[in-house]
Amino acid sequence: MRRLALAATALLALAACSSEEPDAGAAPPEPAAVETDLPPCPDQEGAAAAAGTIDLAFDCLGGGTLDLALAPGVPTVLNLWASWCGPCREELPLFQQLSESAGEQLRVLGVDSQDGRPQGVSFAADAGLTFPSAFDGEGELAAELGLRGLPQSVFLAADGSIAHIEAGEISSYDELRGLVAEHLGVQL
Repeated sequence: MRRLALAATALLALAACSSEEPDAGAAPPEPAAVETDLPPCPDQEGAAAAAGTIDLAFDCLGGGTLDLALAPGVPTVLNLWASWCGPCREELPLFQQLSESAGEQLRVLGVDSQDGRPQGVSFAADAGLTFPSAFDGEGELAAELGLRGLPQSVFLAADGSIAHIEAGEISSYDELRGLVAEHLGVQL
């Protein structure tokens, strides 16, 4: 009998904690802004990308927006990574090196995929990334392209069309340079 009385008291106490039901139509709260010195995504021109391209847009870890429905105007490599991904940690320095050597010939952008924003910002800062990265916490880009696992690299022509998708880890800078030359026609 005493157990029954304790259980009833506990239920009444829990019921008193909240008398309002959550609004089922309310939007989830926006994630808190994370302080960062990471570079913002580049400004994009208003030209629509080629037909059949990716129609997604993401906020960037350092500010700005990456709108994949707009043509980048320059060949672009998107590297999908996450803070929890061991192979991503291994290959990101290669993309940093590519970014540093590409100049105006090629744009290098990261996409922090299937991750938390604070974790992505912290990881990018710790890795010393100086190229911009967009935030795709839900992995929408990977899902749109039918990609499984990370890392993934998407090579975009200047008109925004997908020239190539490289699944898995790229193991050397020479391999990455070769992929850029083969699929985007950019010699570095």
